[in-house]
Amino acid sequence: MKNIFALVDCNNFYASCERVFNPKLKSKPVVVLSNNDGCIVARSDEAKALGIKMGVPFFKIKDIIKKNNVAYFSSNYALYADMSQRVMDTLSKYTPGIEVYSIDEAFVSLQELTKEDLTSYCKKIRDEIYRNTGLPVSIGIAETKTLSKIANEFCKKNAVLNGVFDMTQFKDKSKLLSRVPVIDVWGIGKALGKHFMSIGVFSAKDFASVDPGVIRKKWVWLVQGPRWS
Repeated sequence: MKNIFALVDCNNFYASCERVFNPKLKSKPVVVLSNNDGCIVARSDEAKALGIKMGVPFFKIKDIIKKNNVAYFSSNYALYADMSQRVMDTLSKYTPGIEVYSIDEAFVSLQELTKEDLTSYCKKIRDEIYRNTGLPVSIGIAETKTLSKIANEFCKKNAVLNGVFDMTQFKDKSKLLSRVPVIDVWGIGKALGKHFMSIGVFSAKDFASVDPGVIRKKWVWLVQGPRWS
């Protein structure tokens, strides 16, 4: 079987870690602050729904915090590192093919499994991580790392998927990719996304159809990176 990747990503990681040790915060808005409590570095879904943006200075949203009884915490990186290790230790039970990408996400190789097993296998991973850590995760499954990140985003934005989305089930991915803004493609972001939009590339579908030679000429590092991995 060809390569299949799953991106396992902890949902709202810092905020979720705080909830593990304070269950009363479940379903309540939670934010975590940067060093010296300068700005917002993590938000629960409830805090996002209040319009609290990532990176906003704390002093600018104190009224929102007070009005909505938002729980806020200083960053506790020792705690987050410990919780991250617990997640990665759980993943290692399922496969040796783990690539830790950041403190709250990792790529997992699933190429030894049959396609019929992918979703059920990843649901087992999701459930065991929650049992071992109390942390909710989303898992996106696809043929490349870039697509697995996109699948993961679909997972987070669609509660009906219940934490696992297998993009390999779709032979024609064009409809899915047309719903993904080019700025959300791994390795692009807002700044580079503006350049792509200026040449008519607005979605992941558009990006996938661009002549690699055009991209290689202007952004050789991108050709060597996410789109082709």
